[in-house]
Amino acid sequence: MFTSDELLKLVNDYLDNMPYERKPKSLYEPVRYVLKIGGKRIRPVLMLLAYNLYKDAPENILSSAIALEIYHNYTLLHDDLMDNAPMRRGKPTVHKRWDANTAILSGDSMLVLAFEKMAQCCPDKLKPVIDLFTETALEIGEGQQYDMEFETRSNVTEDEYIEMIRLKTSVLLACALKIGAILADAPDEDAENLYRFGEQIGLAFQLQDDYLDVYGDPKVFGKATGGDILSNKKTYMLINALAKADDNQRKELEQWLAVEGEETTGMERTDAQNAKIRAVTDIYNKVGIDRMAQEKINYFFEESKKYLAAVKVPEEKKMMLREYTAKMMRRNK
Repeated sequence: MFTSDELLKLVNDYLDNMPYERKPKSLYEPVRYVLKIGGKRIRPVLMLLAYNLYKDAPENILSSAIALEIYHNYTLLHDDLMDNAPMRRGKPTVHKRWDANTAILSGDSMLVLAFEKMAQCCPDKLKPVIDLFTETALEIGEGQQYDMEFETRSNVTEDEYIEMIRLKTSVLLACALKIGAILADAPDEDAENLYRFGEQIGLAFQLQDDYLDVYGDPKVFGKATGGDILSNKKTYMLINALAKADDNQRKELEQWLAVEGEETTGMERTDAQNAKIRAVTDIYNKVGIDRMAQEKINYFFEESKKYLAAVKVPEEKKMMLREYTAKMMRRNK
């Protein structure tokens, strides 16, 4: 069995040595840039961990694992463009370092490269793997569209939000685990349980992002808190605050939502930004949103454990996967 750190090294070594032989260089240099500026590599590591439940030599499926990392970074590249985000992982985003047209074309090329890498899997697994990857890619686009539509709606429900993050975030983690299982000849029931395991982990992971954006330690989390508050982003926190607040709290919250946010590239906030963050956070605290969010995160994390428990491999083989996902949920510590 490989440790998660050993699998991460396999992924990073592959990415560091991946050739870029096609031209023009100006199209592929942003791809290289995006894939070299870091990242947790969660999705490829999950795929390799799932494969390693059943078979040794996870390096045999590295092309498929890398496909998911390329695809994930493609979505981030286009997300940054749509949000006009200036920074990603402490570096200028592609549309800022180059331009918007380059970001669109390079992102499109990343999508194609991801499918090319995925198609290099074992031929007898090609159809189920590509079918799942294609369905996942479509679902992620659907989730992104819902997220965009929520920006102009004031009546987004918690259930709608959970479905949006399931599509936008969870299904790619689930896809990683299931493809790893498929490539390892796992029983269909195990592959499905690993998919559901990843889906629940993904929901907990995204809700934790919402929580940490308000309550995280910037020095630990790696970015300034309060960004979602400043941009009035429809998160689990804001949706439930609007639903649970009393009349006075809701009126105050709506007044703060009418205050336009400002773009910030670093860890520092202006006095006006800090005032909005403090005021909205205070409303969250009074309504009990912090507790609600933690309970929801724990709910999905506990649900995930049920699906992993149903996977029919010896418990010792699940240890690495269990420890890795538990570590994912300890990002604020």
